[in-house]
Amino acid sequence: MFLKPNTRLKDGKEHIYYTLNESIRISKDRTVQRTILHLGELTTSQHHRWRHTIDVINERNDTQQMELLTEDEHQRRGAPVDPDVMAIRLSTLRVKNAREFGSCWVGVKLWQILELDQFWSERLEGLRGEVPWAKVAELLAVNRLCDPGSELNVHEKWYPRTGMGLLLDCNSTVAEKDRLYRCLDRLVEHKAEVESHLKRKWGELFLADFEVLLYDLTSTYFEGLMEDVPKAKRGYSRDHRPDCKQLVIALIVTPEGFPLSYEIFDGNTRDVQSLELMMNQVETRYGKARRTWVFDRGVVSEENLEKLRERNGAYVVGTPRSKLKDFEAELLKQDWLQVRGQVEVKLRPGTDGDMYVIARSAKRRAKENAMRRTPMRKLYDSLKALSSSVQKGHIRQYDVLLHRLGRLQERHVRVLPLDRQCCSFSYFHLVEFYHPLAFFLRP
Repeated sequence: MFLKPNTRLKDGKEHIYYTLNESIRISKDRTVQRTILHLGELTTSQHHRWRHTIDVINERNDTQQMELLTEDEHQRRGAPVDPDVMAIRLSTLRVKNAREFGSCWVGVKLWQILELDQFWSERLEGLRGEVPWAKVAELLAVNRLCDPGSELNVHEKWYPRTGMGLLLDCNSTVAEKDRLYRCLDRLVEHKAEVESHLKRKWGELFLADFEVLLYDLTSTYFEGLMEDVPKAKRGYSRDHRPDCKQLVIALIVTPEGFPLSYEIFDGNTRDVQSLELMMNQVETRYGKARRTWVFDRGVVSEENLEKLRERNGAYVVGTPRSKLKDFEAELLKQDWLQVRGQVEVKLRPGTDGDMYVIARSAKRRAKENAMRRTPMRKLYDSLKALSSSVQKGHIRQYDVLLHRLGRLQERHVRVLPLDRQCCSFSYFHLVEFYHPLAFFLRP
């Protein structure tokens, strides 16, 4: 097995995605590569870990081909009898009730390596049920790893076509619909304990460092009144559904992607209001330390930064654009410093002890230019089609033309703002610039 880099150009920026491949010889002169796993973009540390893992697997991959001969053929050839060799007749082989096994076995093995089987057995042992609740939790976790889906999908489709029944040593009652739905209610009360357990195991197994924490928030909305969920409220909707009630979910992860903790807030909670609670939660469970917090502008406020300073914490945050005006003139006078590749920075010490960094990247500039060109190209094509309709006589009335232009303006609002005062030219000027013949109908 080996890591294979796959390069893709997207929005003017080059992305490198890695896959885990193996070489398979299908004939004497031909070898093909089979993709085993898609790994996505890897950091330097992740790439190093995968290389090390592959080296270990390849080193231990000492396999021996079993003899596929009948006993008579085996004796006819005069080969010695080997008790470890099974003689089979290929013509009698049949494939029946095929089940997915390999990926499920890996999931169960990871569950055991993390000692989650012991963890949940100790805490869920006293709960009543035909099947141990720890087995149900393991089934749901392996499903999320191998083929994420709803509990109903696990019950109807995923469990029947996998070997989880054999791996869990349970019958189909472990995947009953109601039992799957009720399982998470029995796990949530142990949330703090399982987070501490996983932090300890990740530190032992992967040498994970929890001194740099990435913090961000997202939301999920509901269809319906949600009268039985007091936290479901209307607020800023990241899903562009202000008509629906929602919950705000805060998550803390390490740079390697290991989650440290999460919390669910009311749907109308602002981002800046959530940071203090999460800091208190981390310090209560894992002690006080000089941690570095990384979050975006939505969480930034002078009050939050002051609380981080009081806790002797460091932070890397996005500076509000309004504050950049305070030292914009000074930054413009400085020269750019090249730090690596095509990345350049300017530094400006602040009066509050902070260091302000402004950066620019050639690849980022190319990506943003591509993002701007895409809607402009779509608008250009639409205007070209409109001009063609006018020249062919499909549009003969000036009011119809204005209506079509209004539709284009509504569709391409990023290029032509609805507020004409925000735009240095109206859509009339833009169309005339590209296609003057389209306006021979203008009175």
